[in-house]
Amino acid sequence: MIRITLTLALLAGPAMAASGTDPDWPCIQRLQPHLSMGQVWTGPIPDDATLALARDPQIARLAERLEQRRLPLETAEAEIADYASQAPDTHLVALMQAIFDRIDTDRGALIAGIARYGRAQVALSDRIEARRARMAELEAAAAPDFDAIDAEEEGLDWDSRVFTERQQSLTYVCETPVILEQRVFALGRAIAGHLD
Repeated sequence: MIRITLTLALLAGPAMAASGTDPDWPCIQRLQPHLSMGQVWTGPIPDDATLALARDPQIARLAERLEQRRLPLETAEAEIADYASQAPDTHLVALMQAIFDRIDTDRGALIAGIARYGRAQVALSDRIEARRARMAELEAAAAPDFDAIDAEEEGLDWDSRVFTERQQSLTYVCETPVILEQRVFALGRAIAGHLD
């Protein structure tokens, strides 16, 4: 039982290290719910007309295609270059705004999901501790109920296994917002490279 407690503490420790003030944030990366355009874009700040232009169906379709992670960055850069050869700077800035809006929205939904994931891990950890306490009570009884102890131990083993597997996949889950940030930055850099 001590081994299980130590394992849980070691697995949960790094995940909770950078949670800051949000107890639901299980990632090492610092929680930043939303990006700002200035973090990922060196071009001109979009004005109201450019913001409206970002909703143009042609620009919106291209932004939807470019923001997809399965589209290789090199292909996205080639498509940006092709579009830039015929589009004025205002359309390029609008394209960046459309891409940014899509990625920031997707990233926000992902962060909300990670927070739910974190809450589920905390609840599972609490359940593991309750099972441990119940096992200790059953084992300390004057006439121990070995069937109940076995059932509790089986449940504890199962919950511990699930907790550990989820904790191991947490690294990948927590990297996804970073991947989105890197993509929007790379796309912004590619678009800015075509501005006059």
